[in-house]
Amino acid sequence: MARVELPDAVGAFAVSSPELLKRLLTDVRVSKDPRRHWPLWINGQISPDWPLFTWVAVQNMFTAYGSEHKRLRTLISSAFTARRTAALRPRIEEITGKLLDRVAEVGRHGEVVDLREEFCYPLPIQVISELFGLPRDKAVDMREVVDSLFHTSAEPDEVTANHARLYAVMGELVEAKRESPGDDLTTHLLAARDDGSSAGLSEQELLDTLVLMIGAGHETTVNLIDNAVHALLTHPEQLAHIRAGRATWDDAVEETLRADAPVASLPLRYAVEDIELGELGGPQGTVIRAGEAILAAYAAAGRDPERYGKDADRFDVTRVDKDHLAFGYGVHHCLGAPLGRLEARIALPALFGRFPGLTLAAPSEELLPVESFISNGHQSLPVRLT
Repeated sequence: MARVELPDAVGAFAVSSPELLKRLLTDVRVSKDPRRHWPLWINGQISPDWPLFTWVAVQNMFTAYGSEHKRLRTLISSAFTARRTAALRPRIEEITGKLLDRVAEVGRHGEVVDLREEFCYPLPIQVISELFGLPRDKAVDMREVVDSLFHTSAEPDEVTANHARLYAVMGELVEAKRESPGDDLTTHLLAARDDGSSAGLSEQELLDTLVLMIGAGHETTVNLIDNAVHALLTHPEQLAHIRAGRATWDDAVEETLRADAPVASLPLRYAVEDIELGELGGPQGTVIRAGEAILAAYAAAGRDPERYGKDADRFDVTRVDKDHLAFGYGVHHCLGAPLGRLEARIALPALFGRFPGLTLAAPSEELLPVESFISNGHQSLPVRLT
């Protein structure tokens, strides 16, 4: 539990204890709605050029509270079903195979391959684009604007320009689907928007829901696959456990989510009233005052030594307790978690099965992290295939 300073000297409490986080994430005294419960927003002190502006400004289930959250999540979950996700397996396997063909072509003579660029990134973005009916020629635009969302040290001009571009891309998608509906989730959400009922989505909620589902729907999976590959290449004994049948690919996915959560710290939540943390098992005498912001430190929570022991920072696929908060907890638990897991469970065995001699092409300590305290991954993942 620590006070932290976000960009532009905005204060918040960062919470990394998994047990305390669970209690706060399920406490009715904690909100995600800045319009109702964050004085800095209410008083106009958060400007559109703030690097985290979109994270708090969107009007969708991510920032909703109480009955509004239930209304919005119900509308989305009716489209994002477990059956629809499971039905994607053959297509994900097909996309994976084609991408690995491309990887083989790029690295066929021993050249270094940026696996994040050639595999970790294109797989999730192609899957989510097809799921929401985003034209393939818009994939580059979508990647760039989503990257900007996670760039937490962006300059003000970059923030405002990317915000406008983000909504331009989403607006074009909505108009295209209004003119030519398809069997995709954007069309489904449009039906919820245009059904004329009071429970339907507003136009802004529709756009912001697409921002959430398409943006969060691929960036997190990019980092999951990236971090899993990196962990297995830097811990060959763990890869050997999987190949020998002492552990499974599911173990690798869950241990990656615990040890290197794809979202490191997620903004923001707000105290609806004063919260005495000692009552929740937290530090005695520490109070989060009404209106103060809370940052969920998911990556730190996954390495809490009080929960996981002294080797909490060690990647170990045979670890018994791999429970984690990487997809959140409570009513805001990530709706796309089954899809992210499915993609990783397909991608990893396919990659290591196709290229059993895969190695890192640079020392691990030289790999640079993405420029974000939200997104947790590498700027590049250079490998050689043999």
